[in-house]
Amino acid sequence: MRGAAVLALAVPLAGCFQPLYGTRTLDGGPSLAGSLAQIDIAQISAPNGTPQARIAVDLRNQLVFMLSGGNPAPPTHRLDIRITTTRVSVIVDVETARPDVENFGITANYILVDLNTGKPVVTDVALSRVSYDIPGQQQRFARQRALRDAENRAASVIAETIRSRLASYFVAGT
Repeated sequence: MRGAAVLALAVPLAGCFQPLYGTRTLDGGPSLAGSLAQIDIAQISAPNGTPQARIAVDLRNQLVFMLSGGNPAPPTHRLDIRITTTRVSVIVDVETARPDVENFGITANYILVDLNTGKPVVTDVALSRVSYDIPGQQQRFARQRALRDAENRAASVIAETIRSRLASYFVAGT
């Protein structure tokens, strides 16, 4: 009896569900994927030859793939991003004064600009903090690889955060 009641209540609402990243909308309007593909992602400025430049390129590439699948449409919006990075020693060996655990962080300030009006429609900040272990003090190359992996993970988190925020804007308009 309870199952029938739940089913009877669920049937009218079944048509109201629309997947956020679906290819079609219920009302026939533009899909979210189409709107996200129309975002032009500006180059992220960083000093040449620095780790921050590599992170900026990685972040932009991830966003291009996440928003358009590598096939951007004619742009209606432009995304401008500024990043800063931090590195903090969390645990330090008291005998050698060398870090055992460090945190790597990226702070991304971004603005989505409507190209028709030239006005910013979304202004926000995305934060990512990831930790990594330094496997032994004599393994300096392992430390560098752990740092690079932390940089890549932090850039992925930033890209996901920005994509989710932009999806929210295109679906809800806020």
